[in-house]
Amino acid sequence: MNKLFLIWKTKDLRNKILIVLGLLLITRILTHVPIPGIDPSGLRSFFENSQFLNLLDIFSGGGLTNFSIAMLGVGPYITASIIMQLLTIIVPSLAEMQKEGGEAGRAQLNQYTRYLTIPLAPLQAFGTIRLLNSQGAGAILGNFSPFQWFLVLISVTAGTMLIMWIGEIISEFDIGNGISLIIFAGIVASIPSSLSQGYQIFQGSANAVPTLVGFALVFLVVVAGVVLVTEAQRNIPIAYAKRVRGNKLFGGVNTHLPLRLNQAGVIPIIFAVSIMLFPAMVAQFFINAKSAFLANNAQKVINLFNDTTTWFYGVVYFLMILGFTYFYTAVVFNPEEIAENVQKNGGFIPGLRPGAQTADYLSSVLNRITLAGALFLAIIAILPLLAQNFTGTQALTLGGTSLLIVVSVVIEVIKKIEAQLTMHDYEGF
Repeated sequence: MNKLFLIWKTKDLRNKILIVLGLLLITRILTHVPIPGIDPSGLRSFFENSQFLNLLDIFSGGGLTNFSIAMLGVGPYITASIIMQLLTIIVPSLAEMQKEGGEAGRAQLNQYTRYLTIPLAPLQAFGTIRLLNSQGAGAILGNFSPFQWFLVLISVTAGTMLIMWIGEIISEFDIGNGISLIIFAGIVASIPSSLSQGYQIFQGSANAVPTLVGFALVFLVVVAGVVLVTEAQRNIPIAYAKRVRGNKLFGGVNTHLPLRLNQAGVIPIIFAVSIMLFPAMVAQFFINAKSAFLANNAQKVINLFNDTTTWFYGVVYFLMILGFTYFYTAVVFNPEEIAENVQKNGGFIPGLRPGAQTADYLSSVLNRITLAGALFLAIIAILPLLAQNFTGTQALTLGGTSLLIVVSVVIEVIKKIEAQLTMHDYEGF
């Protein structure tokens, strides 16, 4: 309560939080703005019968079931971000822009990401609608005329760019990552309907109480585990040599460099889910191909990635999270740059030479602790699949991924707010 009072008392922080909440409310309103000329009233019951489509709807913030202008959410922007980050590894000029361009270079890469989002939005919209049709939603949506296709694709592209713009504005207030907060808001908004659906499934069942108790225990374990992994860090000792400048003595202190167990946060989960949704969308473009071989294999890909309860999906999802955790950690933490900064400030790790040896040591430690964090995230993400095989029910099978995102985003927001409160105390002092 004391922290809430301090937040409310701090005018600039209070205004930032209220503005962010207002922007998130706008994103929720956009998910209920239907595309002109389309009646989506029958989609909700259709989505309840498909785990894959439910997963797709979660990351669109509920906009897909409403067939709204925000039906893709931040999906195209996330896909564009993944592509751009892969390109920075492949294309030397982009890698140089990211490493040596400073703030201007990062701003230019962000601009390229926005440009790439524009063509990806209509492509993903087309693939998603074709995917819905292949799953049986064609009878609900009907056949689109060329003008309707144009209207749908333009509306969805505009809605996606608007959501992306709101996400970037939210990030500027330094309360949390805007994209993560938008996905978080969509998940939280779906909780009441998910609980209601779960209650209806278990109501009257002989195993209702043991199953619900089991899910409650898993929930507590996941929350405690995510908090533990998010807060865990390895402290690398750093010593600073004494230096004389003029008549003053500087340095001679010992401190530490904190390496978080999970440097990437919740981003690997979001990236992995986006990639897992992508093959089925791309396959839709080839489902009506003249080549029987191409059409048949496209259908196989759709069937393979549509079922989120299979072991194939679980194994691929597990490996995706592992890979993206290492990938994003490499993006946000550069051991060579850290070692160089420590050396410039007269610091060193006891027993190691400054420079290359320090960078190798940091890289080795980071790889080991990242493996532990990545394994934890991946295991928690596939826990619903394991729970389904033990309980025999498909209820709440998507809870692991959603819970990971919700808990991680809440922890990040709390840290951001506490940091701003601390800065405000220093400024007041």
